[in-house]
Amino acid sequence: MRQTILDRLLAAGLSDDWATIVLTIAAPIVLVIVAWVANVVAKRIIVTTFERLARKTQTTWDDALSQRRVFSRFSHLAPALVLWGGAAIAFEAMPGLIIGVRRVAEIYMIVVCLFALSAFLDAAQDIYRRFDVSRRIPIRGYVQVIKIAATFAGGVFILSLMLDKSPWVFLSGMGALTAILLLIFKDAILGFVAGIQLVANDMVRPGDWIEMSKYGADGDVTEVTLTTVKVRNWDKTITTVPTYALISDSFRNWRGMEESGGRRIKRSISIDVDSIRHCDDAMLDRFEKLDRIRDYVRETRAFVDSNNQESRADGTVPVNGRRMTNVGTFRKYLEAYLREIPEVRQDMTFLVRQLQPTERGLPIEIYCFSRDQRWVQYEAIQSDIFDHIFAALPYFGLRAFQFPSGRSLESLVPKP
Repeated sequence: MRQTILDRLLAAGLSDDWATIVLTIAAPIVLVIVAWVANVVAKRIIVTTFERLARKTQTTWDDALSQRRVFSRFSHLAPALVLWGGAAIAFEAMPGLIIGVRRVAEIYMIVVCLFALSAFLDAAQDIYRRFDVSRRIPIRGYVQVIKIAATFAGGVFILSLMLDKSPWVFLSGMGALTAILLLIFKDAILGFVAGIQLVANDMVRPGDWIEMSKYGADGDVTEVTLTTVKVRNWDKTITTVPTYALISDSFRNWRGMEESGGRRIKRSISIDVDSIRHCDDAMLDRFEKLDRIRDYVRETRAFVDSNNQESRADGTVPVNGRRMTNVGTFRKYLEAYLREIPEVRQDMTFLVRQLQPTERGLPIEIYCFSRDQRWVQYEAIQSDIFDHIFAALPYFGLRAFQFPSGRSLESLVPKP
């Protein structure tokens, strides 16, 4: 090819020296122009055509490829291929320069392929996120592993081209650097192993509400990567937790609560022990006026009276025989009250119980589940329940325990 062009220049009247000079100068310029034209054609015609077709089709995967500019990045191969192929023509008289240009083109093509592969993997991840399975099995960590491995392999090939050595020479010498590599990629290796365990055991998914007090995390998981798990806390801050920490340390995942259809209400109210007493007739008569426990009071009252008559208990002493108490009747009232609330699930664990008495009084605990799991609505249901409990205490002759305040102590001091 070079000799043919040189013969035509000589036929045009140029001398041997000038023909050689013109060919030596013009050939690289023409090669660069052809490479530029190839780049323009690839970007403005081929890539544009692909992107237009992607927008017109009803499928979504090609849209993801277009948004991640996969076609655009692959288009950079066009000028590199032209330079690689045209180097033999443009520099036919300089074999060393041919090798140099081709190596530069090959290095450039490797870099372009790495960027294009990265964009393709990002597009594949975007497509995968559109499926429901992505919430259960995140693949971001595995995508990052592929990127790291591809970058490492690309670096080895680039180094082999620059030093004109076989890639196997570098790979065979990597054994001595294994310890250093393990130290450098410690977090990546631990995160990769932890990611496999998280997915295999279905321990955490994007969108899960997790609580990990050691790292100050309390919110929704937004992203699970190779080395970190990002948690958006309820105060809108972001906490980054190492992926392997979810395997080595304990954390609480509230997904089970969300899947159960109920959210637990577990709160107690402390009763002042001095306000607990046996029920007298006047108190029982007042309790019978309560619609929620009228039948219970009548039946229990009749049973207690019958039992005391059979045992001939001395009714003048309250502790003789069997007696109803205001706190026991209050517990039955709370059960009946909670049964009437439609927001409380009746098919899940439901109880009103006494806890161990403490120096703060006798705790009466409400343990049930609300139908609405949303935070605001859940708190409203819980608050409404305890609003009613505090308001109903005086009717049963009970008092909630609380430490004396300054005003309470002031009332004990006699006024002058």
